[in-house]
Amino acid sequence: MKITFPTFIIASALCVVTSCKEETKSEVKTESEMAVTEVVTSNALSAWADAPKKRIEDWVTAVTTEGAADFIPVADRIAVFDNDGTLWPEQPVPNQAQFMFDYLKKEMPNHPEWQKDALLSGVAKGDFEPLKKAGMKGLMSIIDKTHTAQTEDEFQASVKTWIDTTMSKKYNKPYDEVVYLPMLQLLDYLKAHDFKNFIVSGGGADFMRAFAEEAYDIPPYQVIGSYGETKYEVMDGKPTITKVSGDIYVDDKAGKPQAIHRFIGKKPVFCGGNSDGDQAMMQYTSSSKYKSMCVILHHTDGEREFEYDTKTLSGHLETALVEAKEKNWLVVDMKNDFKTIFDFE
Repeated sequence: MKITFPTFIIASALCVVTSCKEETKSEVKTESEMAVTEVVTSNALSAWADAPKKRIEDWVTAVTTEGAADFIPVADRIAVFDNDGTLWPEQPVPNQAQFMFDYLKKEMPNHPEWQKDALLSGVAKGDFEPLKKAGMKGLMSIIDKTHTAQTEDEFQASVKTWIDTTMSKKYNKPYDEVVYLPMLQLLDYLKAHDFKNFIVSGGGADFMRAFAEEAYDIPPYQVIGSYGETKYEVMDGKPTITKVSGDIYVDDKAGKPQAIHRFIGKKPVFCGGNSDGDQAMMQYTSSSKYKSMCVILHHTDGEREFEYDTKTLSGHLETALVEAKEKNWLVVDMKNDFKTIFDFE
């Protein structure tokens, strides 16, 4: 569910201003801008604690005030966000992994050859020991079986159906509703100040594109992720892209700044992440010629969400935390800095 509260307030403020007695165009514009700025500042980050909220607001004010020393032109206001563990949870396993496991279970009766495979049949039954032993090779096999030989339309439909019909076991809510309210507010806040938000994540690009616009108001062409091989052909008179087996580009660690260079072509000025996998992207952002900001979510709330950092298979946070102190990146203690984690709380 996408929270559009700031956008609604902005529209309302503009309506109030423009319905008043008009004196001059310049006066109306000035009053409108003041009203919008006041509302955005006071309401946009309501789920954040005061300290991190103020730091974010101060930075945005500094870089968006024309004539200020740290002003960033609109064309260069690029913000990048990791997805798993940054915009939505990644525990107990990343959501895309759960999608793959559920897909195997659902499709197993249609594939007798899968039933003879100890790895695939084990995962479908909830036995992950064969996968642990197989490691990355086993994971690649599962990705191959659950992602390839599908057209882009078929895969999108498969993901959307899973998103719409599968409930998070911890929260009993659809996965696209189990998203961090403070981060949704941050996305809206940046967008209201003319930033362009991108997802740059280790998750599959095609997987995230199926829900990113509805969940985060980020269009699919602003989603960068891991990707595999595809082929183009005309089938029954229709141009078609099909996912096929082949090499996979992993958009993680050093792969993130490389992907930003390839697909965005500009260095970000804002970066949000939660793990060592995002550290290179934050280093890249910090090297901007502009005054940049990096935000790391530290998962410290074991009751409302999950508590983890170094002891986890997904979302390991250690060296990035050290560098955050050295470079004064904003570390968000989710237990103390998020007043509300989810909209449904």
